[in-house]
Amino acid sequence: MTPFGVLVLLTGALTLVFGEGGSSDFWADALMAWWRSARSSYRGIKRLVIYLDNGPENSGRRTQFLKRMVQFADWSGLAVRLVYYPPYHSKYNPIERCWSSLEKKWSGVLLNCWEVILQCAQGQRVSNPG
Repeated sequence: MTPFGVLVLLTGALTLVFGEGGSSDFWADALMAWWRSARSSYRGIKRLVIYLDNGPENSGRRTQFLKRMVQFADWSGLAVRLVYYPPYHSKYNPIERCWSSLEKKWSGVLLNCWEVILQCAQGQRVSNPG
C-alpha cells in the first residue's frame, strides 16, 4: 500500500490516504477522498494551493496529472493553484518532514495490508510476517 499525505499548513493537520499508488490517478483520487472528508471543515475556502515536489506522479509536464487536477477543480468548485518546489529541495517541503517522522515511527515496516496499516496508525508495534 502507498500512503498519500495532505498537510494543511495553517493547522498542521496531516491526513493520510492509503491505496495502490504510483500513478497520477491514485494521487488525484486520494486528493478527492481527502476533500470529501475535509470540505465541511473548510466551508469558506475558495482556492486550494497545492505544493508539489515534481515527482513522477505529480509533474507539471505529466498530462494525465494535469487533466486530473482540472477534473478535481471542476468537481470541487475550487480554484486550484499548483506550486512546485525546485528539484532537490525537498528539505524545504514540510510534508517531507512528516514522511521522515512516520518512517521512523513505523520502523521500516512494509505496509502490505490494512491490518498492518491500522496497527501503525494506532502506534502499535508491528513486525511483518515472513
